[in-house]
Amino acid sequence: MNAGATEKAICPLVRGRQGTNAPETAVSRAQQRYKVENHLGAVTVSAMRAEPQPYWRGRMSENMMYHPDIVTEKSHTVCWQGVISTYVCTSGAQVCW
Repeated sequence: MNAGATEKAICPLVRGRQGTNAPETAVSRAQQRYKVENHLGAVTVSAMRAEPQPYWRGRMSENMMYHPDIVTEKSHTVCWQGVISTYVCTSGAQVCW
């Protein structure tokens, strides 16, 4: 690599799905698992929208979605009406190193 060149960051989407408990927990666990599995040290985490991952349905219609999305500095959460749970959420984050 040239001395003036910069390395391009690797930034995959990490997502977690969870029923009626706090969705932040699911994506936080997914981030930690990803770091361990890939032997990563320090990473930068930022919000990134993930598509819903329903348990029982093959697809989601817009009228099943709860609005607004929950967006924090480190995650973007989308929630919808669950079949068994009152609601189910998928949270996404971008993990860069």
